Amino acid sequence: MKRKEFLKGMGLAGLSVTSLSLLTSCSKDNEDSLYIDDESSTDTTSESDTDTTSESDTGSTSSEDCEVTPSETEGPFPTHDPEDLERVDIVGDRTGIDLDMNITIRNVNDSCNALEGAIVDVWHCDKDGNYSEYGGSGMQSTNYTNTSFLRGRQVSNSSGTVEFATIFPGWYNGRSKHIHVHIYDADGNSLLVTQIAFPEGENSAVVRVNAASEYGYTKGMNGYTYHSQDNVFSDGVDEELASVGGSVSEGFTLTHDIYVNA
Repeated sequence: MKRKEFLKGMGLAGLSVTSLSLLTSCSKDNEDSLYIDDESSTDTTSESDTDTTSESDTGSTSSEDCEVTPSETEGPFPTHDPEDLERVDIVGDRTGIDLDMNITIRNVNDSCNALEGAIVDVWHCDKDGNYSEYGGSGMQSTNYTNTSFLRGRQVSNSSGTVEFATIFPGWYNGRSKHIHVHIYDADGNSLLVTQIAFPEGENSAVVRVNAASEYGYTKGMNGYTYHSQDNVFSDGVDEELASVGGSVSEGFTLTHDIYVNA
């Protein structure tokens, strides 16, 4: 995976919601040209890393049941003014391992077909477990109230998909790695607030990233909160579990379908 190719292919950074909505009328052939095949990337850094480049940690979400994705808490760090953050590249000044997110929104009222025109907000913590727009309190001592890194908004295309260029999130006490998502219809009415979970287990992306101290992920797995003890995911993550593929040196790609009642 090449981050510059991803952003060049998207070519959407800085467009307004109105402009992004207009893009959904393009033909499917044109949309397909925007996507990068993650499996085509190769990794020459190390043999162990190369062995997992084309493999994915796969979530068990299936469209067979066509049920709404579970809702989760929006707090404690929701985006203050998401309408001001319409962008593809949400990294800001943060450093870490590349993560390209491909999220597809599906409508359970339309046989779980792709939902075009949905407004999708995402946000997550940096590699150290801190959120932008907050801080200086007991919940997060580091003050990032004047920044908006790792937050963004897009409108789903005719394939129901939004894509974001970001970094692999870190973790903090009480939570496993996760990404927050808030989905609205085209009129701005809230459809769903949910979270995306990462597959765990031996040699998973979570384990490999947490061990990548050379990229600034210094916490390791000591003290990490797994899904079973997570205060949000402990009741089950099957429907919120993403597929994650890639490598530490080349970056990762996350793909996930979210089902809404539109």
